[in-house]
Amino acid sequence: MFIDSHCHIDFPEFNAGLSPLLTNMLAAQVDAALCVSVNLENFPRVLAAAESHPNIYASVGVHPDHDEGREPDVDELVALARHPRVVAIGETGLDYYRMAREAVDWQRTRFRTHIRAARQAGRPLIIHTRNAAADTLTIMAEEHAHLAGGVMHCFTESWEVAEAALAMGFYISFSGIVTFKSAKDLKDVACRVPLERMLIETDSPYLAPMPHRGKRNEPAYVRHVAEEIAGLRGISLEQVGEATSRNFRDLFRIDG
Repeated sequence: MFIDSHCHIDFPEFNAGLSPLLTNMLAAQVDAALCVSVNLENFPRVLAAAESHPNIYASVGVHPDHDEGREPDVDELVALARHPRVVAIGETGLDYYRMAREAVDWQRTRFRTHIRAARQAGRPLIIHTRNAAADTLTIMAEEHAHLAGGVMHCFTESWEVAEAALAMGFYISFSGIVTFKSAKDLKDVACRVPLERMLIETDSPYLAPMPHRGKRNEPAYVRHVAEEIAGLRGISLEQVGEATSRNFRDLFRIDG
């Protein structure tokens, strides 16, 4: 019924293995999950998870915070995205939370590289933005990101930012943050985003939703995100699950 559209189950927090996670997913009616790449060095680990389990998918990309290791170019990203288990480019985008805008021109160059690769590969983008919404939207427009499409993951921005992304054909994904009592503005955005343009995610091992806040997150907990959105919108849990799962398959071109 549910799909976790963004998780990092290749991270060390899950070194005990994926079997317990898959068991918990089954119990929570979470049918699939997308394991998202944050650097090229560990991409083989992401891909291995997808190759080993039919309900796990992979992306390829380098996170905007990752300032070490190999820098991707368009040709390499396109080549890696040809693998049938790779369904997206990213996560990519801009993050000024820890670094001043003036010091991270390399982030903006990297973001453009990912958008160009997504357009060439015919794969949607997974976009991360933190304290950088205006620049993110500007680069998306300049690089014609609408031709690739994609999702604004772990969305925490204003309705105006959501509107701009929606106008470019992007989906909006909500994480466990929407369950936090303090997230009043985000709850309002979750009520306004069209259901047919919405995804849900965990971003695990981070951002565990209520009632697991402060603990390690995992894909099974995406059900709590769906429950919160259903309550906010006054619709059934089944409606949220069916719509967001259909949206996931449509965006990432997954049959079945």
